[in-house]
Amino acid sequence: MEEKDKRRFRTVPQTDMEEYEQKLRAHRISVVKRTMLVLFIVIAVITGLTVYMALRHYDNYDVLQDTSRADTEATHFADFKGNILKYSNDGAFYIDTANELIWNQTYEMTNPQMDLCGDYLTLYDKKGNMIYILNAGGLLGSVETTMPIEQVRIAAQGTIAVLMSDNGAGYVALYDKTGENLVQGAIHGEKKGYPIAIALSEDAIKLAVSMLDINDGTVKSTVAFYNFGSVGQNEIDHVVGAASFEDTVIPELEFVSNDRLVAFSDTGLLYFEGAQKLQQAGELAFEKDVKSIFYNQDYVGIVTSNDDEAVTNHVAIYDMSGKLVLEKDISMEYTDIEFLSNNEICIHNEDTCDIYTIHGIYKFHHEFEQKLYRIIPGNSGLNYTLVLEDTTEKVRLK
Repeated sequence: MEEKDKRRFRTVPQTDMEEYEQKLRAHRISVVKRTMLVLFIVIAVITGLTVYMALRHYDNYDVLQDTSRADTEATHFADFKGNILKYSNDGAFYIDTANELIWNQTYEMTNPQMDLCGDYLTLYDKKGNMIYILNAGGLLGSVETTMPIEQVRIAAQGTIAVLMSDNGAGYVALYDKTGENLVQGAIHGEKKGYPIAIALSEDAIKLAVSMLDINDGTVKSTVAFYNFGSVGQNEIDHVVGAASFEDTVIPELEFVSNDRLVAFSDTGLLYFEGAQKLQQAGELAFEKDVKSIFYNQDYVGIVTSNDDEAVTNHVAIYDMSGKLVLEKDISMEYTDIEFLSNNEICIHNEDTCDIYTIHGIYKFHHEFEQKLYRIIPGNSGLNYTLVLEDTTEKVRLK
């Protein structure tokens, strides 16, 4: 007897298959839409929180850590690699934000001055004879000059340029980070112009010297450019160029990069560029009397008077190409205005502080019970270290 096959087979009609595929596609589209909607909501929330945090104004803070300090009235404070450099007439102390000593350097100076670049800093006695070269680990070298020191500038690898004066003549010298002499010679300006300022590039190859000439009863400044690399070896005294400006005084120069120099004059800013030989690349004239100039590697800030008696100061921020990036009127009478290491603009006097972002957002205002010396940004946008008269406080804005 033939065995019956108990397995039953069913043929699915073509219309049912098409309906099934349509439902599957619809389900997949629905899943994608729900996923995109959730993703959009998450992005919108994150964007909203970011914008809110960026635009929010703070007027108070929580103290995360409070450390007592005792300093003399003549102590100066600087932010060096996220820690605090304290220096005065009788020595320097490098401490962390918890007031723990990293190193100290004793000396005796009448007028201590400081310059820093990258991982190195120099402390010197203006009109004196001593120079110290240091990094985050402590003393690397020292120099005792035979002539009074006018100015010292340090490069990113620790080389220093020293401007000295003696009997009305100017001299410049270069030393490595251990204090070994590299170059030394007299500066001979046009018509015996007297050197008043120097700037050293980060790689220590280029040096700029501002010289003032008042011999003819008129004022003229000349900026001379030196190159201590291969390009300047065949030039007399390594001089590779100069630029003169009538009726102008240039008391300060600064290399904002290896190939870009800004000269700060009494009439405006002068920009110079060049990989080996600097040439003038631009100029920004001051339209009003300048109260303050402050700068970092990216921006220059200029404070002028304001016609509005209620808002006495006008702040203009320019990038290093001379382009205006921010204008702000402020009413605070300040003792110091500066760029913080995060490019925020800090304006303060002894007991009041205002902070603006580089985009002009009024971020922080506070009136302190103690005298305020320095503000150091932390790793986040809300964390700061406050160097006050008797304490160092790690804080978070709220």
